[in-house]
Amino acid sequence: MKKLIAILAILAIAAASAVGLVACKGTDEHTIVVGASSTPHAEILAVVKDALLSQGYTLKIVTYDDYVLPNLALEEGSLDANYFQHTPYLNTFNAQKGTHLVAVDKIHYEPFGVYGKGVTQADFDTVKTGRKILVPDDGSNCTRALFVLQEQGYITLNADAKATDNLSDKDILDGRGNTVILIKAENLAAQLGNADSGTLAVINGNYALAAGLDVRNALAIENATGEAASLYANVIAVKQGHQNDAKIQALITALKSQAVADYIQSHYEGAVKVAF
Repeated sequence: MKKLIAILAILAIAAASAVGLVACKGTDEHTIVVGASSTPHAEILAVVKDALLSQGYTLKIVTYDDYVLPNLALEEGSLDANYFQHTPYLNTFNAQKGTHLVAVDKIHYEPFGVYGKGVTQADFDTVKTGRKILVPDDGSNCTRALFVLQEQGYITLNADAKATDNLSDKDILDGRGNTVILIKAENLAAQLGNADSGTLAVINGNYALAAGLDVRNALAIENATGEAASLYANVIAVKQGHQNDAKIQALITALKSQAVADYIQSHYEGAVKVAF
């Protein structure tokens, strides 16, 4: 009997703990928990902390170093919003993972840059064959990188390839003697650092910043046409149904402010551009 009582007590404690976990899940109406890449997203969010506090909201920023976990956390409810991705990536993620996330508004745009290991500008402009080229492995970012390489004359894509597609190295019609290697976006800068001399990498703006790469030293920059800036602008995303929550709208208003625009323009020197 004593053993049975002990077991029941343990089960009761476990059940109470589970209830506590459920009760703690999510946030209250005066707290905004946002998942973000550390650079530049978390830095930009930090700019609006005081503005939100003056409106009665406490902003909590949770940083991530990949492109998967912040979407999973948003789907399961431990985040109110996230800020790290563009809409094409978000749409692909929803389709592949069965998540229900939506973009609320565009905040900034990060042009892709081409960086090289021991490659001068003159070499890059004239020697366009026989290179290893590292690009992001996820669909939309791979697409962007491949179009940058085509713009620079390093590859030719299939005639029906579109910027809105999820392309891979299989969509390269003519590699022109180059070897395109797909790498996780967060590992590109490190892989380039360990690569053979002459290697190129097409790197997302936030990961280039985090690695200390200066966009002004990039060998080439993504053509920031109006279409590209609009398509690949980084957004605030939420779970479907929460777009009009008061605290989400407060967050958007704070981010689309002159203070944030001034911060982006003065702090990132072209590596990040305002998208509002």
